Amino acid sequence: MCGIAGLIDYTGGAQAFADTGKRMARALTPRGPDAGGQYVDDLALLVHRRLIVVDPEGGKQPMESPDGNIILIYNGELYNTEDLRVMLLAKGHIFRGHSDTEVLLHAYLEWGIDAFARLNGIYAFALWDKTNRKLILCRDRLGVKPLFYSRQKDGLVFGSEIKAVLCHPAVQPRIGADGLRSVLLLGPARPPGFGVFEGITELLPGHYAVLTPEGFHPHPYWTLHAAEHPHNPEETLTHTKMLIEDAASRQLVSDVPLCTFLSGGLDSSILSMLAARAYKQQNRQLHTWSVDYRDNEKYFTKSIFQPNSDAEYIQMMVDAIGSEHHEVILENAALCAALLPAVDGRDLPGMADVDSSLLLFCAAVKKGFTVCQSGECADELFGGYPWYHREEILFEDTFPWSRSVDFRLSLLQDGVISQGQEFVRQHYLDTCAAAEKLPGENRKDSRMREMFLLNLRWFMATLLEGKVTKEKKWEGTKLVPSHAFSGNFLFATVFFQRFTDCAWSAG
Repeated sequence: MCGIAGLIDYTGGAQAFADTGKRMARALTPRGPDAGGQYVDDLALLVHRRLIVVDPEGGKQPMESPDGNIILIYNGELYNTEDLRVMLLAKGHIFRGHSDTEVLLHAYLEWGIDAFARLNGIYAFALWDKTNRKLILCRDRLGVKPLFYSRQKDGLVFGSEIKAVLCHPAVQPRIGADGLRSVLLLGPARPPGFGVFEGITELLPGHYAVLTPEGFHPHPYWTLHAAEHPHNPEETLTHTKMLIEDAASRQLVSDVPLCTFLSGGLDSSILSMLAARAYKQQNRQLHTWSVDYRDNEKYFTKSIFQPNSDAEYIQMMVDAIGSEHHEVILENAALCAALLPAVDGRDLPGMADVDSSLLLFCAAVKKGFTVCQSGECADELFGGYPWYHREEILFEDTFPWSRSVDFRLSLLQDGVISQGQEFVRQHYLDTCAAAEKLPGENRKDSRMREMFLLNLRWFMATLLEGKVTKEKKWEGTKLVPSHAFSGNFLFATVFFQRFTDCAWSAG
């Protein structure tokens, strides 16, 4: 991944924030350890940190248009780069390299904001139009790449991570009542677009926003709509197979080493099989990676989320696809030591040992591979969770993964949280109300549309949040295992310790 950040100051004082730009770059270096760049004029300061995946020389950023008027900083990957390049070449555009960054820049030059609906990929980017004194921010349809901002009296501050936005001296890490309610009652999820700290907002998925001296205006360029399913079961299987194969193949494009995560589940197994098949055609062997915990075979307990241990299915897939497999075994002491760095990477309380596990796992993989395909979030799209197919959970009138609000409140002193039940309830009802329905739908189909949107906007967004991955020596003491709910309170404690100058405000 890469990192972007910057500010617009319509008073003409952007160049005075040189030190802020340096701090932003340092904060984002774990996202982009390979290269960095900066653009500054009287009104704009743009910062980029890069993890090099494609076109090391031709993809340098910030990237300017041929006339020097449009400057782009970009975090992400376009999966239809070549499709767009062909169309742009036919319209007379000339390319210096083969990066998706350059294709994105020329797509904007050709189609303006209409280019955003043509993009197939994961991205967050900023475009600065010097002549028109206009900044455009844009985020991918499902919010894979983060993008936070804070409106200022004379402009705006933005960044891939909250910590980059907090580098600006006018943005203070204050936690208000809604921030507390989100962290302590909804965590590890948070309301869509909510940056937890007062004054910090996240651009919603599928949206772009335009900043001019006259104001700041977000707009959706993609929205999910309910529609009749046009295919029979056989056609649906064929179409789904085609979509999965197409998506997997487009994501194998890389100029650096690429591997896959393999847990033995359907999602990672399918992706690994498709990648291995493509590599075999190139006379290459795919590397796959899995993670396990010391003594897991002794203490594994099946649940509705994981009825079986992974090991048997991983070996079946390794034998079937012929990959070179690597297994990372994590120790409890290391997991404990990684809890604070995991919070630091996420910027917010997350999923406790789930996050620290992923941080350690990715640090091990990064020693040999820069890019890794993962089946993350297939369960949200294909109904892999119990609340999709167990009706006693499906029809519960609440967030299915946040059913313990009363218990959470009981652990807090009186007065720490006010109107907590109402806060959680209202967000749940608002999301359900936003789910489009078809006329004449039965009760179950209608509820499934609500459940899909609840997962898309909340649970899936939590899993997609970017995490820092960097190599580090981990030391620490033995971790006492805790279930995810207790971990949220642990992370809340660590979170508030992390921002020791955090100011609290009532409201």
